[in-house]
Amino acid sequence: MHEMGIANSIIEAVQAEAARYRNAAVSKVAVRIGELAAVDPDALRFCFEALTRETEYESLQLEIESCPRRQRCSACGAEFDAKDYECRCRQCGEEHTKCIGGDELELAYLELEEYESSTA
Repeated sequence: MHEMGIANSIIEAVQAEAARYRNAAVSKVAVRIGELAAVDPDALRFCFEALTRETEYESLQLEIESCPRRQRCSACGAEFDAKDYECRCRQCGEEHTKCIGGDELELAYLELEEYESSTA
């Protein structure tokens, strides 16, 4: 289950960013996962929750954005989502198209909540 390694990498990225913003807490992390990336979103969520349980990141929300497979037509240049592995251009019917997306596995964003600075 490589989702455990991915979940761990997400947490490490969150920790690195959290260290840069000492007066803030990370409340949400979002990742983009392409349908060709061979990552099971449910397994990733399970692993993420297992790794953050009883840690300072237990309340951290994980948002997963699924990205469809994208193709570009070599004849007319049209870009489109490939559904059910149908890669023929919908605009001109060309069979030769190139995969240009759908293999993403990236950190999309972090949401931070700033603490009020206390002066005593």
